Amino acid sequence: MNNNNHIANFLKNLATGDGIGTSVYFLGIGGIGMSAIARYFNSRGVTVSGYDKTETALTKLLVSEGIAVHYDDNVDAVDKESLLVVYTPAIPNTHQELNYFINNGYPVVKRSEVLGMITNGSYNICIAGTHGKTTTSTMVAHILRHSEFGCNAFLGGIASNYETNFWSSKKNVSVVEADEYDRSFLRLNPDVAVITAMDPDHLDIYGTAAIFEAAFVDFSHQVKENGILIYKHGLNEHAAFSNKRMLSYSADDSKADCFAFNITHHNGSYQFDVAIEKNTMQGFSLHMGGLHNVENAVAAITVAAISGVETEKIKAAVAAFKGVKRRFEYIYKDDQLVMIDDYAHHPKELTALIGGAKALFPEKKCTIVFQPHLYTRTRDFAEGFAAALNMADEVLLLPIYPARELPIEGVDAAMVALLMDKNKVTVCADFEHLLQIVQTKKQSGSIEMIITAGAGDIDTLVQPIKQLIA
Repeated sequence: MNNNNHIANFLKNLATGDGIGTSVYFLGIGGIGMSAIARYFNSRGVTVSGYDKTETALTKLLVSEGIAVHYDDNVDAVDKESLLVVYTPAIPNTHQELNYFINNGYPVVKRSEVLGMITNGSYNICIAGTHGKTTTSTMVAHILRHSEFGCNAFLGGIASNYETNFWSSKKNVSVVEADEYDRSFLRLNPDVAVITAMDPDHLDIYGTAAIFEAAFVDFSHQVKENGILIYKHGLNEHAAFSNKRMLSYSADDSKADCFAFNITHHNGSYQFDVAIEKNTMQGFSLHMGGLHNVENAVAAITVAAISGVETEKIKAAVAAFKGVKRRFEYIYKDDQLVMIDDYAHHPKELTALIGGAKALFPEKKCTIVFQPHLYTRTRDFAEGFAAALNMADEVLLLPIYPARELPIEGVDAAMVALLMDKNKVTVCADFEHLLQIVQTKKQSGSIEMIITAGAGDIDTLVQPIKQLIA
């Protein structure tokens, strides 16, 4: 029996029974997508363990749930009884544990392959996009759960309502965040697919913007017969998308098939009505900042409506939605001070984040603390980052978070700063330097609205900054 058949049979038996007496090992278990699958196996009674490079708040949560995690590349620490080994492409091919499993004939598969196998046979709602996919997928999953429609959820962020990125249901429906990195989303077969954005990213993988966009076209072709594609109005490639049923959506453009109107906002929340193919739904409240999140809500509401969820239940669920950790997350808010934390790590995301914050709080000086993520992304989009950050009144730039990459000569935070208004940007040497600057600015009374943004380890600064300013 080949490995794929072995894995498929294991997952089939797991879905219909329990996993007691079996074990699965994860390489890169602390990743947000990997941890969701680890939690899936753990919920089925499988013994789950794994490796990650560093201890984080998420790995601590996994340990508290009974999952063993270690942080050194040590073959002696692995579970040699594992029936399956799951790895993330971020693990280097020189990793000792990875090579041990490969050389000894274990079934070793990427996260995307396992996710595709787990969801094979279920009704799948898959949300893809350079940005917006985490919030949209979490909104969809929340609406289905809150309304008691039911779903399994594999998310790329922590849902604030439930403090997790995974949950299970007896309903044979799966909401999946479809990740474009390494073409992972092409392993999925959606009944309903959403494409939120196709702004080029991961050019270290794809090479060119055209190849990157072509992957999203390929994803649209993964939609099952009689399925539906919901895409953001205005995407350049829409004519090449799946020729199955398609709906476009927008925050407020009435040329789209689905859009919001009568939009108002007060104290960081939005009120609006929604039109879906000329049918109107009135009286939505979203307690989450940023007009881009109204747009994400339109997509999520559309998915729920076409899935058969009653309008009143959708409205109640949207009003109850508490957001996603690190997606326009209010860390502190009163009349004098606002602090927002966000995962934004692409120029378009920063533009939406800063624009949304300034629109909601136009009277407040906007200070942003930004940690660039990856040397290649910083190099490829330096001008875009500079233009987006220039929207703020004051910018504090941290060193680049390298993640899986080695340094590139001449690429650093100063590269972005040189393209910006020099009167509003400060390049910080490290976290300690940043905290010293924030403390000084707080003492001088110059902090009114502060945003922390980035996909690295900047989240570890959120509470220290809050303690300094609140």
